[in-house]
Amino acid sequence: MPRAIEQIVDSYVRLKNRRGLDELMMHRQRLAVDLKSRTGYDFSLPIGQIDEEIAIIEAGLARLKAENSTPI
Repeated sequence: MPRAIEQIVDSYVRLKNRRGLDELMMHRQRLAVDLKSRTGYDFSLPIGQIDEEIAIIEAGLARLKAENSTPI
């Protein structure tokens, strides 16, 4: 079963919602920066998960860009 972020990204791509993908990316990037700046606890697991989600969003943005650049 696909993870929730994959379903969300797929929906944004299908709807051609670039803004939604950009906002999702910015949110994940802010989370990553925040967690990487914290000390006193091992945040490597959530940081790794957020990095994976960022990669999924980047792939979605690439798919959207490829779909928009192909002539109909």
